[in-house]
Amino acid sequence: MSEEIKGIIHSTESFGSVDGPGVRYIVFLQGCRMRCSYCHNPDTWALKDDNSYEETPQDTLKKALRYKPYWRNNGGITVSGGEALLQIDYVTELFRLAKLEGVNTTLDTSGNPFKLEEPFISKFNELIKYTDLFILDIKHIDAKKHKALTSWDNSNILKMAEYLSDHGKKMWIRHVLVPGVTDDENDLKKLSEFVKSLKTVDRFEILPYHTLGVFKWKELGIPYKLEGVNPPTGEEIKRAEEILQTSSYTGFKN
Repeated sequence: MSEEIKGIIHSTESFGSVDGPGVRYIVFLQGCRMRCSYCHNPDTWALKDDNSYEETPQDTLKKALRYKPYWRNNGGITVSGGEALLQIDYVTELFRLAKLEGVNTTLDTSGNPFKLEEPFISKFNELIKYTDLFILDIKHIDAKKHKALTSWDNSNILKMAEYLSDHGKKMWIRHVLVPGVTDDENDLKKLSEFVKSLKTVDRFEILPYHTLGVFKWKELGIPYKLEGVNPPTGEEIKRAEEILQTSSYTGFKN
């Protein structure tokens, strides 16, 4: 089966330390439908890119397993993006093969492709069998503001979080804090209430907005919508942490 499937890969990282527990081999897939105003990897938007390449799940796993001695008890493989769920067949087969090797599997996703209709939901149900952890980015809790920020509604993303919770799948929730965009007190309170309604959240993180990827927008000739917006100050981060009852990168147990 895996010989018939190929993923379109943007890049890999051999020793990731923030996208899942422990030391991880991270596969960044090509392709994303959302157009987040603060995206630091707009070069992953297109499904294919001059620098992307195709690879079978077997070949990906073979490369990843070279680093298995460094993973110890809690490391493993993380698939990120772009948006990994756009290549759900590849991810599912990679994770199936990884579990046969006893490898921890993590999926980092924005949830944008999620829907309860067929054939997606059957494929998703197969994927969750082999996924130990989902890292879900909730860009904005307000539907209209989410669409203004990403060009897409968020209703299916919130449904995905609830679906994972109802099916007992572990989650980390992430929220990028952008001054004047995603830091409204009422919105943060609503986000906090939503996350607390989920039963399987192990960690809730604030990711401070940064401008490290702005040069890519310029290289691609795309106007950067958040020009002039600065990263949040320590005080702004602390205020958001207090509202969300969480902390950057350390999280909390629900």
